[in-house]
Parts: sequence; C-alpha cells; structure tokens
Amino acid sequence: MSTEARSWWDRLLAEYGIADDAGLLLMQTALESFDRMRDCQAAVTRDGAMIKDRFDQLKPHPLLATERDARAQMLSALKALNLDLEPLRDGVGRPPGA
Repeated sequence: MSTEARSWWDRLLAEYGIADDAGLLLMQTALESFDRMRDCQAAVTRDGAMIKDRFDQLKPHPLLATERDARAQMLSALKALNLDLEPLRDGVGRPPGA
C-alpha cells in the first residue's frame, strides 16, 4: 500500500470508526484500486494520453481504460462502505439546527 493510500486508510478509520471485517475488506479493496489508479495516472502522465502503435499511428494510452476501471472500483467500494457525510465526533459540538 502506498504512503498516500496508507494516509487515507488511517484518516478513514479514525474519522468513521471502521472496525468490522467487511468494512476493513472494503477499505482494502478501495485503497488497492486507488493505488492502481495512481500508478496508471503516473504512466499516462509520463507517456502521454496518446501513444504511437507499431504502425506509427496515434491511439489512446492502453492504461486509460485501466485507470477508469480502477477509479470505478474504488468509488464502488467506498459507496459500499455507506459512509455517513459526517464523520464521528468525540468532542462537544454545535447542536443540530442551531
């Protein structure tokens, strides 16, 4: 797991109190997909969105589809976590509606 993904892991666990096995597996899936998406983004940034094939013709970078799929997997796993919009709060806060 990348440093960036580990940072997300720590923040989401702290903010939402995810502790059950299913939630942790969904988090792992989401962050593995996140890392794959970032790897693809780096390759596309390095190589360009269009590359030349063996016939010297431009075509979309093959990792664009993998990046798209990894993003969709990440978002699907995060959606399955059913995170509330408000993270857990330990301290005293402003009452609702005030």
